[in-house]
Amino acid sequence: MSTTTTPITDALDLFLVQLEADGRSRHTIGQYRRHVQALAAWATTEGLDDIAAIGHAVLARFLTSTAARCRPDGKTKKATTANALRTSLRCFFTYLHEAGLIAVNPARLIRRARCSPPPPRGLSVDEVNRLVAALEGAEGPVERRDRALFLLMLRTGIRIGSALALDIEDLDLPAGEARLRSMKGDREDIAYLPVEVAAALAEVTEGRVSGPVFLGAGDRRLSARHAQRLLGRWLAQAGVDRPASPHSLRHSFATGLLRRTGDVVLVQAALHHRSIASTMIYARTDASRVRAALTA
Repeated sequence: MSTTTTPITDALDLFLVQLEADGRSRHTIGQYRRHVQALAAWATTEGLDDIAAIGHAVLARFLTSTAARCRPDGKTKKATTANALRTSLRCFFTYLHEAGLIAVNPARLIRRARCSPPPPRGLSVDEVNRLVAALEGAEGPVERRDRALFLLMLRTGIRIGSALALDIEDLDLPAGEARLRSMKGDREDIAYLPVEVAAALAEVTEGRVSGPVFLGAGDRRLSARHAQRLLGRWLAQAGVDRPASPHSLRHSFATGLLRRTGDVVLVQAALHHRSIASTMIYARTDASRVRAALTA
């Protein structure tokens, strides 16, 4: 096994290439990059220039440092955020060890903190109703596009990436189906479309036989960043004055479906979750059913 020292940034470059070769998502690769760069920046301030100088004690010092524990505004990071950093470092050093770039894995002693995942931040029933009412007043092709996009997400729970990746060829509107080709894990699946959603999609795709369903400037595919801004405008118009992301619409769909059906397995299937564990976070949010069962 080689013990040749390597600058941390050079080791990071090798790691990122491996992640890309493994088919990891851009989001995952970006997160790993940021976390290892934070370690590299801290190590530089400590006079540690190469990967061989990072032992398990040094890594522990980093994880207890302000650089690892605090946000840029000085506030302490959430436990889940700190756990993500630990995971990134474990994966990074495991790769370096298995690739023969370091003799001993300094992250072998790192353990994730035990913590519950944060509750999903969806819109309330009243906020959803106000958003839908605002969307019903859509006039003109751009606003009708927005209405179709956000109704699709509210009524099917699909992710923003899956929605924006839809092409007209993916839609079977008479059957009320949309083929999802852009999903976590590079899977494909089918989303079932309520009548109002199919009608909204038919309106925005009328006269077109191919290309993206949701068009932005220059007839290019609408970007997720622009969709985020559009949602903010519609929420403001609806009188919803707290921040929400497109993913909040997925959470709203899930909590609403669970509230109506009480069936976690059904919610799992609707969200296209591989594991029921990913869906159980919504079950823990419905305290009203627990109260009703215990006080009846």
